[in-house]
Amino acid sequence: MLQSAAMPAPVLQIFERPGIIELTWGHPDLALLPVEAMRRAGLAALDRYGPEAMQYGHPAGPGPLLEWLAERIGRQEGRAPALDEIMTTGGISLGLDQLLTCLTAAGDSVLVESPTYHLAVRIMRDHRLNLVPVPADTDGLRVDLLAQTLDRLQAAGTPARALYLVPTFNNPTGRSLAADRRRALVDLAAAHDLVIIEDDVYRELAYDGPAPASLWSIAKPGTVARLGSFSKSLGPGLRLGWLTAGRELVERLINGGLLDSGGGINHYTALVVAELCACGDYDTNLDHLRRSYRERRDVLVSTLRECLPPAYRVNAPGGGFFVWVDLPADVNARALLSAAEAEGVSFIPGASFHLDAAGQSALRLAFSLYPLAQLAEAARRLGAAAHEFSAAQPTGAVQH
Repeated sequence: MLQSAAMPAPVLQIFERPGIIELTWGHPDLALLPVEAMRRAGLAALDRYGPEAMQYGHPAGPGPLLEWLAERIGRQEGRAPALDEIMTTGGISLGLDQLLTCLTAAGDSVLVESPTYHLAVRIMRDHRLNLVPVPADTDGLRVDLLAQTLDRLQAAGTPARALYLVPTFNNPTGRSLAADRRRALVDLAAAHDLVIIEDDVYRELAYDGPAPASLWSIAKPGTVARLGSFSKSLGPGLRLGWLTAGRELVERLINGGLLDSGGGINHYTALVVAELCACGDYDTNLDHLRRSYRERRDVLVSTLRECLPPAYRVNAPGGGFFVWVDLPADVNARALLSAAEAEGVSFIPGASFHLDAAGQSALRLAFSLYPLAQLAEAARRLGAAAHEFSAAQPTGAVQH
């Protein structure tokens, strides 16, 4: 569709409707993005590398960034990837797409944690996969149900090729997979030759203590392909992330047609980020983000608990961008959404994060985009909408 001459071409993905606080968007507040640090790093990268910064990059990514990442991962997780076990990606989404291209073919069965990141599901559907949900509870993925599902698919002659999940500060729930389940999961996957695709995008945004051990760090080599990203710790517009996996899988990705044709993903950006990390600005920025997002989480959670009806259960996440709210069984989130938007606040209904009919009585709120005062106001508006909605329903009615 052609853009009207009177309307400027859009620059950003996000759109906000007048009068509505959009708690749908898991986007960072522009005020939190490290523009000055990136400016300094950009000049430093050009000073150091000159025109090489604008040339086709090494397929695995530039050595200085990979070495910095490997050292940091080793220090934080107790296991450092060898340089043939790590590579840069264009962020989580492109990394996931690359993995699916390498590991699957149309019609293959891929297991998906439920609830899960709904836009990752869109990427998987682009590959025309048979997506099979595996339920999660408050302790994360149900590994016992995963085992049953693996046996069922094997017996049907459609063995699962991979499992996708966000085990640490899950999107949408904010919950993390329990430690005993992490060990059981990687052992089960190794026994079934199942590749776990670990979306680890929120690891750096832990607010109440260190993040749980990554699945990659505790698994037998080759069992887990872990995706990390600078999108939450620096800025999503960088389109830069990384992957840690078995050396055979990394070699297949590096030698694939995409990187053979285009060289390393975002070579210039990767060199800029390498300079930013090397000078200490990455950790300074990360400390600032953790403080800021922790405050936003706390304000949203506390105000929701004050303003929502008592039967609404607000789950405070240990990290990440999202608050998950479990509604009473007789309240449908899609029906509540209309009342909420009439009050001037929006959210994503929980059913959007499921492949089946689950999640009707839950919703997701993002606290990353707005400052404290707007988050508190959003919670008050949602509370008013919830009380009005409940008062308008006949006693015992269930909304569909």
